[in-house]
Amino acid sequence: MPGLRHILTLGLLMSPILASPLSAAPRDALSEGQLGLYPAADFRSTDGRCSDCAAPPSALWYFESELIAVPRADAAGFERTLAAQDDVRAWAQASNWRPDAQRPPLVWLGSPQIAAGARLDRTGQKLTLGDGATLDFRLVDRLASNVSWFDAASVAWLQDQTLTLRGTASDRTFTARTLWPASFDIDPATLEPAPLKDGETLAALVRADDGGARTPASARLLWERTPGAARAAAGKPVLALMLNGAQGDDDEAHGGHFAIATGVMGAHGEWGDWLTNNFYNLDARSEKGIIASTLTMDAYLTDLNGGQSWYRPSYMLVAVLREPRAAQLYQQGISRVFNHFYRHDFSYRHASANCAGISLDTLRSLGWDVPTLGPTSKVKAWLGLPWMAIREMNIDSGLQAFDYMSAERSSLFPFVAFNVAGSDLLGRLTRGKAAEQGLERLLADDVEALIYVRVPQIPSSRAFGRAPVASYDEYMSRVPADRTQWIVRPAPPRPFPDALRDAQAPKEELPASHRALIVWLTGLAGVVLFVLNRLIRR
Repeated sequence: MPGLRHILTLGLLMSPILASPLSAAPRDALSEGQLGLYPAADFRSTDGRCSDCAAPPSALWYFESELIAVPRADAAGFERTLAAQDDVRAWAQASNWRPDAQRPPLVWLGSPQIAAGARLDRTGQKLTLGDGATLDFRLVDRLASNVSWFDAASVAWLQDQTLTLRGTASDRTFTARTLWPASFDIDPATLEPAPLKDGETLAALVRADDGGARTPASARLLWERTPGAARAAAGKPVLALMLNGAQGDDDEAHGGHFAIATGVMGAHGEWGDWLTNNFYNLDARSEKGIIASTLTMDAYLTDLNGGQSWYRPSYMLVAVLREPRAAQLYQQGISRVFNHFYRHDFSYRHASANCAGISLDTLRSLGWDVPTLGPTSKVKAWLGLPWMAIREMNIDSGLQAFDYMSAERSSLFPFVAFNVAGSDLLGRLTRGKAAEQGLERLLADDVEALIYVRVPQIPSSRAFGRAPVASYDEYMSRVPADRTQWIVRPAPPRPFPDALRDAQAPKEELPASHRALIVWLTGLAGVVLFVLNRLIRR
C-alpha cells in the first residue's frame, strides 16, 4: 500500500515539527521526539542487565550499569558466521539496497530525562525552565580519570542562550549530564547559497582560523538541488559526516575523530537527537568514560565527561535528504557492524579498523564507492618495521610503524576520511557524476542540500584544540621529538570475558604488520643460515 507508506513516512518526518521547541518541565527521554530517524516512543529504557533485549549479550555487557534504549520491535540483527563487512554487503545486496523497519538494537541513552528551553543563571547554580519555574542546577559526577571539567568559563559561555539538557530531575533539582546550546543548532531559514569558491576545499574550511575552536558555531550552504531546498530542510531526514579536531593536551589525539550520524532536521534546525555511530577501542577504558556505541548527538558532543565539544572543535557535512532511505540503509548497516564489533569478530585497530576505517568501510560495503588514496609509503613501512623495533627495543613499535605507513590513508586519518568522502559527495552532486547502485545511487537521487557546519569547543578547564592532522609527517611535526615528553592520557585495559566469545564467529585475519614480521624473520633466518653454512664450509 504505497499511499499508507507515504503517509507513515510523512508522519515520521513531521513529528519534530509538531513538537513544541520549549518544555515547561523535564520530561521522560523517550516520551516524545526522536531518536535519530525513529520516534523515541519506539524504544524503551533499560540497562545492560536486560534479560529480554534483542541486543547480543556481548553488547549488553558493556552497559550493565548504564541507561540504554532498546527497540520495542524490529532490532537489527547480523549473520553470525560472516565477517562484519561481508555481512553488510550480503544483507544489502539481498535486499536490493532497500532498508526495512530495523532499528539499532542498542542506543546508549545515559540520562532518563530531558529539559528543553532552559536557561542557566549567571551563578551557574540555577536553571530556569520554559514556563519560568526554577530548579537548582547540578552536574553529574566528574570521573576521577577526567583531567578537565566545567568551570566559570563554561558558565559564561552558556549564558544568554537556551539549553536542552539530558539528566535526572527531582522536585527541586536538575542534575545535568549533557548541555546542548541553542547556538549549535542550524537555522534553515537563514541559509543562503555559498558554494566553494575557486581553489577553496573542504579541507581549507576545516583549517580556517586554526580549526575554529574559539569561533562561533556557523552553517554554510554549499549546494542545493533547487532554490530554497535548504530553507525547507525542517523535518527532512539527514545523513551527516562528523569530524572532530585535535585535542590541545593529548599528544595521542592530534588525529581527531570521525563518526557518521543519521536523523531528522528539527523544526528550528535542532540536531541534538540525531544518532551518532561512535567507534572507540572496546578493550581499553577511556579516561572520559566513552564506550563505543550508537548514541544521541547531544551526548556525543556535550556529555560533561565524554562529549567531544569539551575537548576540541568539530566539523560536519550534512546531506539533507528527500527521503529517509539512504540514512536508514546506513543506520541499519552500521548497526550490524556494531553487533559484530561487540562480540569481538574484529578488533579496533588504530591504523586500519579505527573510527574512520570502520565507518568508510561500511559506506563502501553499502555501495558508495568512496575513493581510496593508498598508503603513506610501502617502502617506509617495510624499512620502518625493523628500524623502529631496534631503535626503541620494542617489537610493537616496529609493528605499529608498519601499520601506520601501510594503511589506506582514508582509513587511517579522520581528517582524510572526512575530506575524501565529503568532497566525493559534493563533487558527484555539483558535476552530476554517474552513480551506480546502492547507497551511491540513493544519495545521488535524494540529496537536496549539503550544509557545512562548524562547532566550537565549549570553554572549560581543558586546553583548546585545533584542526586535526592529515598526514603522518604533520602528526610528527606537532609532537615532541622525544616521545617521553608526550602528554598521554592513560587508558587501562578492559578485558573481554571469554564466556561471551562466540565459537561461530569468523577468525580475524592476521594484521599485515604481523605477516611482514614473519617475512622479515624468515629472511633474517635465511641470511643467518647462509652465513653459518659458509663458515662451516671454511
